[in-house]
Amino acid sequence: MILAAGRGERMRPLTDHTPKPLLPVGEKPLIVWHLEHLAQAGFKEVVINHAHLGSQIEAALGDGATWGLHIQYSPEHVALETAGGIANALELLGSEPFLVVNGDVFTDIPFEHLVLAPSKLMHLVLIDNPPQHSQGDFVFENEIIKLEGDSKLTFSGVGVYHPALFAEIKRGEPAKLAPILRQAIADNKATAEHFKGVWHDIGTPERLMALNQQLLGLS
Repeated sequence: MILAAGRGERMRPLTDHTPKPLLPVGEKPLIVWHLEHLAQAGFKEVVINHAHLGSQIEAALGDGATWGLHIQYSPEHVALETAGGIANALELLGSEPFLVVNGDVFTDIPFEHLVLAPSKLMHLVLIDNPPQHSQGDFVFENEIIKLEGDSKLTFSGVGVYHPALFAEIKRGEPAKLAPILRQAIADNKATAEHFKGVWHDIGTPERLMALNQQLLGLS
């Protein structure tokens, strides 16, 4: 699942008329990088949620055949937050664990290698703390993810989840992801890994411009 329902307030005015996932990076929409990456990793089925200007996303991507994928859409008429958006799409995602990718990150995380361990509810990809999130999110020591400790890493926005993680969320109701992640970690139902490759959070026009220049060899 690609999360693409955000309004992109910090990206305004760019997102006033174009949904954030369709903003061009390296001469192609940001979300297309994800689709290409997923196809290369062997994925066939993709679910994309959308809200703000969502019809543009559906018009641009269609059924996914361009990338050898089958895309289904999960429209949201009110902002459901991240967990609410995932819960709303569960009937499209099925009963097996699924990969979730934030639509506003650019990364070469190897999606094909991400798996969910037996008896666990989630597996998170953590990264070194970027300048805009220097405090980090979770501690990762000796291959174990914890809530508290001396040195925290940042959640990349990429994770594998079991549908049961979202079972208590009523479909169509807003719900934040962070409390659910923290509870699963506290219950020892989570695993993680530390990724040290390419990762960018496209959260501001300045970051978008910097990445664009980098990809086009202009920096």
